[in-house]
Amino acid sequence: VNQILLLLLVLTVCAILYNKVHQVPLALRNETVDLESPEEMEEEIPVVICAAAGRMGAAVAAISSIYSNTEASVLFYIVGLKTTIPHIRKWIENSKLKEIKFKVVEFNPMVLKGKIRQDASRPELLQPLNFVRFYLPLLIQKHEKVIYLDDDVIVQGDIQELYDTKLAPGHAAAFSDDCDLPSTHEMVRSVGMQNTYMGFLDYRKQAIRDLGISPSTCSFNPGVIVANMTEWKHQRITKQLEKWMQRNVDENLYSSTLGGGVATSPMLIVFHGKYSSINPMWHIRHLGWSPDARYSEQFLQEAKLLHWNGRYKPWDYPSVHTDLWENWFIPDPSGKFKLTRPDS
Repeated sequence: VNQILLLLLVLTVCAILYNKVHQVPLALRNETVDLESPEEMEEEIPVVICAAAGRMGAAVAAISSIYSNTEASVLFYIVGLKTTIPHIRKWIENSKLKEIKFKVVEFNPMVLKGKIRQDASRPELLQPLNFVRFYLPLLIQKHEKVIYLDDDVIVQGDIQELYDTKLAPGHAAAFSDDCDLPSTHEMVRSVGMQNTYMGFLDYRKQAIRDLGISPSTCSFNPGVIVANMTEWKHQRITKQLEKWMQRNVDENLYSSTLGGGVATSPMLIVFHGKYSSINPMWHIRHLGWSPDARYSEQFLQEAKLLHWNGRYKPWDYPSVHTDLWENWFIPDPSGKFKLTRPDS
């Protein structure tokens, strides 16, 4: 019996040694070739969109338009507050958007405590999610390049084009200048919107004059951003933005008459002369500044991205070019979010 047991022990040891010598490492097995396939190696395009209470339909329409117009691999970062996250998650998972790749990120409004000056004239501009763009590196960890979009946009082009925007060395972000397209100048004049720093900063204040920025300098719109996270962190952009938020609380530096500027103004200061340009057709804006002023249909068909910045949103009434927005809207399965229309 002892000899039999000894023989079995020797055979077991031999079998173990054989397996160790001849075992193919996992990383070299044929089935792992998929890890190097084009599909797996394809660069993901991270797109950050906020889902705010009362306007989640906007985020859904924006996501729908992006997803439907590209073959690229898009990863949506949907940012919300704790109370709104279950609603947007249910909306996506119970609609045709259930196929998208997405992560829901909770934004803690406590990071803004003491940094926002109250403004009764435009309370909607004080909503915490308006400041998500200030904190991109804290919310998005693993990506070198990120797209941020306001929720009131529709993307008609391939988001890959926007993602391929070249950022100059040393630039943490790319924006669209408010003076870049002649075809938008008439719209700006007709709605009385300013497109210079004068419309956002209070030049009566010494701190603003000390910046040395001409009040006639063309502003930019931070509703569409292509950002380099490495440069953003290296230049401590978030800290710079918070510094100007705090100074505004103490000194009231932002004009709130026309531009609002609660989230735009600190970005205009921090990024002045230090940003790259986005193709102007990738940010056709001012669609929400008047219930009457309209662009030509041909111009809008050529546009890659439409932005209803302003008071008149396409899910409300009155507003303009609502058909272009509603093409991408997906009804809320829970029935909580409803479009406001003249016959509703």
